Amino acid sequence: MCDIQPSSAPSRSVTRRGLLATLGGLILPASAARAENPRAQDMTPKEALALLYAGNKRFAAGKPDAPHRDLKRLKEIAPLQKPFAAFLGCADSRVPIEILFDQGFGDLFVTRIAGNVTTPECIGSLEFGTHILGAKVLYVLGHTNCGAVAAAVKGDAVPGQISALFQHLRPAVKIAKGNVAEAIRENVKAQATLLSEASPVIAILIREKKLVVAGGVYEVSTGIVTAVEL
Repeated sequence: MCDIQPSSAPSRSVTRRGLLATLGGLILPASAARAENPRAQDMTPKEALALLYAGNKRFAAGKPDAPHRDLKRLKEIAPLQKPFAAFLGCADSRVPIEILFDQGFGDLFVTRIAGNVTTPECIGSLEFGTHILGAKVLYVLGHTNCGAVAAAVKGDAVPGQISALFQHLRPAVKIAKGNVAEAIRENVKAQATLLSEASPVIAILIREKKLVVAGGVYEVSTGIVTAVEL
């Protein structure tokens, strides 16, 4: 356990940016800086995005490199993670993001939730992945045959708390006018816009050209990711 002693200094209001910086200082000690992934550090956002699409091209062609998937890589990054891209993806079992972009341990910072929708928890996680860990790409990934989107389009009563997702999906469903495939694409656009605008932390990174927001739809039957124009 980490014993944190109370301070006698006057209390200050804690901003989200300040809290992230504090967490970064606790989780990423300066002594571990030498373990950073130099590839991630040196890449531009444009290069990072190109690396993702090149990986997907290899995967969809059946010729993956399967990099960074051994114990040597795991031990190498154990002191510190420095992913080059962060993802908001769907929890669907057919969408293993590291595999379909042909990446491995420490390359991608991934959040997954049914329907790849933006929630406060996802925003906070992705702020951490970009602002603290230094990811150069923030990617929203939808996929074909998405059950969450299809259910939102259908609009029937569902058990438990599944319908809690519908409020996040309704804007895309409304634009798509009942077309599930179109709703999936529109949902990618909507969630990418929300991430870009709802988080001051992410907005600053975009404005400073340290981060690019991108999106795409993964075809579950072919493995191909098709970019969505945002």
